Amino acid sequence: MFRKAEDRKQEIRHEMRGGNGDVKLIHSFTEDELSSPTRVCATLVLEPGCSIGAHVHDQEEEIFYIIEGTAKASDNGKEVILNAGDSLLTGGGESHCIENIGDETLKVFAVVIKFA
Repeated sequence: MFRKAEDRKQEIRHEMRGGNGDVKLIHSFTEDELSSPTRVCATLVLEPGCSIGAHVHDQEEEIFYIIEGTAKASDNGKEVILNAGDSLLTGGGESHCIENIGDETLKVFAVVIKFA
C-alpha cells in the first residue's frame, strides 16, 4: 500500500494528554489499515512551546523518532534533550512526555504498538 503525503489524514489534538497547545497528527496509516497490533503510525507536529503531557503506556509501547527540531522529553521521570535523529522508547507501564523547547517546529514520527 502506498500513501502520498497529500493524502495522509490529519487531525489536531488540543492540550494532548494534558499538555500545552495543539499537536497536529499526520497519519501515515490508520489503525484499521494495519494488520499488526499497531495503534498509531503518524508524524506529530508541535510548534514552539507545545507539548504532550505525561501519560502511561500499559500493555503497549511507543517509539518516538525526532525528524526535526529540539525536544525535552521525560521517560519515567528522567529528562533528556532530543534532537533530529534521536529516539525514545516507552512501554510496559512506563510514562513519558515531550515538549518542543526550540524556536522551530518539532516533528516526531510516532508508532504505538500493542502487546499481543
